[in-house]
Amino acid sequence: MRRKDRLFRLMQLLKGGRVRRAEDLAEALGVSVRTIYRDMDVLIDSGVPIEGARGLGYRATEEVALPPMLLTLTELEALHLGLAAVGAGADEELKAAVRSLSAKLDAALPEDRQTTPAGFGFSLHPFAGAGQAYAWLPQIRAALRARQKLRLAPEEGAEAETLRPLKLEYWGRVWVLTGWAEEAEAFRQVRVDRIAELRLLPELFVEEEGRRLVDFEE
Repeated sequence: MRRKDRLFRLMQLLKGGRVRRAEDLAEALGVSVRTIYRDMDVLIDSGVPIEGARGLGYRATEEVALPPMLLTLTELEALHLGLAAVGAGADEELKAAVRSLSAKLDAALPEDRQTTPAGFGFSLHPFAGAGQAYAWLPQIRAALRARQKLRLAPEEGAEAETLRPLKLEYWGRVWVLTGWAEEAEAFRQVRVDRIAELRLLPELFVEEEGRRLVDFEE
């Protein structure tokens, strides 16, 4: 079980206010007691209302939970943009709340939208470049729907290239576009917040073997 899944499961187990021993939590999750101690430290540091100590047990001191809901990519985009706006202009208390809320949202996302592969690290400031990223998303979504080619420079100073957009994913506060780069004749993954320029081309594309999303994901 991955850490983010485990943290979410721990929050579920602590509901109700009953004191739970670390040994019992470890048995329920199939991990070591030491792992539970580390996970509890992470939850407490992120602001989850939990009290307790090693050797004594833990309990949730208050229950603040939202009912399960399904979010579309557009709704995730709106939520992330709202957090970015608050985090950019708020006082330190609200900025800390934004970071905490963002971490909790990431923990609740399906695993395939959380993982950040090597080479796609976060910026020093969680929402750096957010405004630029969201400037490109409407055009990217339109291109995905219409199977329309894009002309983009993947980062400042890079040469522009023609890309067949195949998939847009949310990787824990980072939007990533996967596509087929025609000049390089290779798949490319581009961080949307780093794109320097982008425009829709009038040319559409059809699926070709070796250049499809299924080929990339094999």
